[in-house]
Amino acid sequence: MAFIPAKASAWFEIPVTDMDRARAFYGSVLQNDLILEESGPNPMAMFAARDRTASGHVYPGKPAAPGTCPTIHLSVAAPIEDAMERVRQNGGQVVSPAISIPAGTFAYCLDPDGNSFGLFV
Repeated sequence: MAFIPAKASAWFEIPVTDMDRARAFYGSVLQNDLILEESGPNPMAMFAARDRTASGHVYPGKPAAPGTCPTIHLSVAAPIEDAMERVRQNGGQVVSPAISIPAGTFAYCLDPDGNSFGLFV
């Protein structure tokens, strides 16, 4: 893949067992605070989109069993190694080395609930 697809997705949801912990984890890893939204039927913390690209949220729920959920890749600022270290420092796991492809560099990770996600530069 030599390009990054535009608008390939619209929204994603990540179930978590502890909203405060998830907000702190993803906010620290991405260096972008999640926005708490409680106006709907369920509380959620939304990833702040820097432009009009797809975004998503974390919500109180039951995470899927390890290895059974999709992997969502989240954009981070370079160098990717700094974001990988923030994953470790905040209770997550980095489960792959940084992998370079023509479109950029990514690494597979797990959040504190075991949800799979990727970091992408």
